[in-house]
Amino acid sequence: MSDFRKLPMLPTHVLRAPRRVRYVPEMKLLLVAMSLALALTACGSATGSGTPSPGTGVGFDTAVSEKDKTATIHVGQKLEVVLHAYPGMANWTAPKSSNESILVPIVNPAATAVRGVTLAGFKALATGEAEITANSSPNCSPGQPCPMYIAVYSIKVTITA
Repeated sequence: MSDFRKLPMLPTHVLRAPRRVRYVPEMKLLLVAMSLALALTACGSATGSGTPSPGTGVGFDTAVSEKDKTATIHVGQKLEVVLHAYPGMANWTAPKSSNESILVPIVNPAATAVRGVTLAGFKALATGEAEITANSSPNCSPGQPCPMYIAVYSIKVTITA
């Protein structure tokens, strides 16, 4: 049987750090970087440039968000509308087409949205222009005073051959 007392021992000051080691700044930086990466990948379909992005839903050719003002698609293509509720506002109403003879609403196969997101799908049937609109109002508690205004979403869709 060996005696552990015969092994050379390191001084205790070598094994211990001179002060308590904390990685709070590094962890905060890592958390911020991960949050930013998640936000960029989660919202990849929403562009603020006014240029619609390629479709993100199954079978959609183009996707637009509340930041887009215009979109152009071809006859036969499908347009996905992804609207995010603003802070303090209720969800958007179901988006509607101003001219259903050229831009008709369709069932969105990816219509399971997270809370605060409204999804809609449209298909271009003929050339022309249509406007898609939706509304949102303040999210107020029952019995409390509530401001009387609405937010209006409107996008002009041009359908080409």
